[in-house]
Amino acid sequence: MTAELVRGQNHPLTQARLEVRVSAGKPIVAAATLSDENGKIRGVEWVAHPGAPTLPGLEVSRQAAADHRLAVDLDAMPEAVHRVSVLLALPVGVGGPARFGAVAAPFLAVTGLDGTEVASYTITGLEAESAVVALELYRRQGAWKVRAVGQGYAGGLAELFTDQDLAEAQQLATGINEAVAQGVARSVQAPQARTADGDRSRQATAPAHGPDHTGSVPRTASGHAAPDAASAYPAQGAQSGPSAGPADPSAGPQPSAPTAGGSIDYSHPGRHTAAPPPPPPTAPPAQPGRPAQPVAGDATGWSMDERLYNQVWGMFEDLARSTAAYRSAVDFADSRMEKELDQVLSDPRSRIGGQGDAAREAARAKHTQLVDQARQALDRDLAQLGAEADVVEPALPPAYARWDNPVWHAYRVPMEIPMAVRLGDLYLPESDPLRIPMLVRLPLERGLWIDSGRVGMLDETFADAHDLRRLGMETAVALAARLLAVYPAGEFTVHVIDPAGSAAQQLVPLVQNGVLAGPPALGAAGVSDVLARLTQRVDLVQMAMRGGAADSLPHDLDTAEQLLIVNDFPHGFDDRAVNQLRYLADEGPAVGVHLMMIADREEAAGYGPLLDPLWRSLLRLTPVPDDHLADPWVGHAWTYEPALVPPHSQVLNQVLAQVAQARREWKR
Repeated sequence: MTAELVRGQNHPLTQARLEVRVSAGKPIVAAATLSDENGKIRGVEWVAHPGAPTLPGLEVSRQAAADHRLAVDLDAMPEAVHRVSVLLALPVGVGGPARFGAVAAPFLAVTGLDGTEVASYTITGLEAESAVVALELYRRQGAWKVRAVGQGYAGGLAELFTDQDLAEAQQLATGINEAVAQGVARSVQAPQARTADGDRSRQATAPAHGPDHTGSVPRTASGHAAPDAASAYPAQGAQSGPSAGPADPSAGPQPSAPTAGGSIDYSHPGRHTAAPPPPPPTAPPAQPGRPAQPVAGDATGWSMDERLYNQVWGMFEDLARSTAAYRSAVDFADSRMEKELDQVLSDPRSRIGGQGDAAREAARAKHTQLVDQARQALDRDLAQLGAEADVVEPALPPAYARWDNPVWHAYRVPMEIPMAVRLGDLYLPESDPLRIPMLVRLPLERGLWIDSGRVGMLDETFADAHDLRRLGMETAVALAARLLAVYPAGEFTVHVIDPAGSAAQQLVPLVQNGVLAGPPALGAAGVSDVLARLTQRVDLVQMAMRGGAADSLPHDLDTAEQLLIVNDFPHGFDDRAVNQLRYLADEGPAVGVHLMMIADREEAAGYGPLLDPLWRSLLRLTPVPDDHLADPWVGHAWTYEPALVPPHSQVLNQVLAQVAQARREWKR
């Protein structure tokens, strides 16, 4: 049961991975601060805000919006952190309300990964305040609790940060407001309420978490999407219920008109108190004795892209759970047969003769029966997932689709950054040929390493190291082209380091279409020049963010997301260049500089353990199928297949030509 908190009340938290959902009716800014056991914020690096949305165990939204989802992983919090404060503020300089008294009462809900609310709080009594400390999650004697705070500040974020003894309060508040102003053009309002005949969101028998390798948003067991402090996916099933009436049930209670002698409902009509609306019930009715037909977008979400995203990872979780059940049943059958055979052998009277043979035959027959039953259940689930994949795959937007999807033929450069991007496909040995798209949230939170070595690779046709390096570079070009295609014009920049010029042929699509920041860097001098420029960019942006002086950045600084492709590492790298590369891998993602390496770890073995942190910080991908990606909650070793362009296809050049044209128009 949800605990409806009032100001000052607390409630215990029994789950570590949580989501804080915020609804306010009008666009607001969501932020959060970390503080130690004395309640002190140790610096601006302990503040998550739209300009720096990610901290260990915490992620907030990058823009102002009427609805927010903050992802919290309490287990991932540094040991020094004892309190997480959720802050809300009205954006400055964008023409919106200047005080909370003019907007709907903000509503916050703390939910678990199964989609159920743990605690909720409506902040009432706000008038002139423009910033408020809404909730705090705090650690007490090794356990975490949530407390409703509701402390407002008429002076906005600057006064709030000053009250929390943050020395750079004014600069930080200014930086947050500037970051919000820059991103407000891409803010997406929640859709209008719609009639819902029932909740068709996917539901699970038990909550489950998805694989860390995705970096993607958790989707809860009830089908609700959750941002990605860690990754999780939902499960399958159909849920139906009675109609909620003509209004969207997520929109909260509706006010009634006052009548003579009647009571007045003071609830605010603009406040949403629940998850995004379920998808419209478009599925055809199920035939008696047959499962319901799958429908693309059959998951909750504010947009079709979000629904498809949630549905894809719901399929992932369904496949993981079904396979885990099958493997568990087979293990049980094996252990049961071994136990029964041991009992037969332990009795001297049944070791020989017909009695012993009959007992052994009965044990083996029972084993076969149990395995066959488990396989039938798995085949049934795989058939359902296969049918769902058949309708979902053609409906995917370009960011989620394979290169052979017809959606690319209608491609147009987007105006907004999508939720995620497809890096390849995942499958398990029992599920072949079923493939689940591997979606990773944007912007990337870690770099990518395309392993051109032969360790663990399943495709033995690529025995030559040169062929693996070539295919690795083709994989890198396909991924870089996809990233360029899904970002708006001018918001993604790609640099290439190719010291020996060995990837000239694979780089032709990027070079000829003019989508690179410059020609591929050659030789040691080229390596040094590119690394120096990107390292300087990281330093400048970090200093500006920490000092709250984003407007003081050089006018010629490229503020777009940056991707550095490094081919044939460590050729052309000296010790200084290696240290710069490690620095970019560690510090770059937080300020929009990402790394993609094509390398064989064995070739860099001469550096010894110096490069171990680098390999660990990157997401390892492979140019050929390899079963190396593991999810932590079930433990499956998933086979990864890269997202390559079909042979002789011109789709890559067609897409890049449109990207180049959009860039030229954007620069005018």
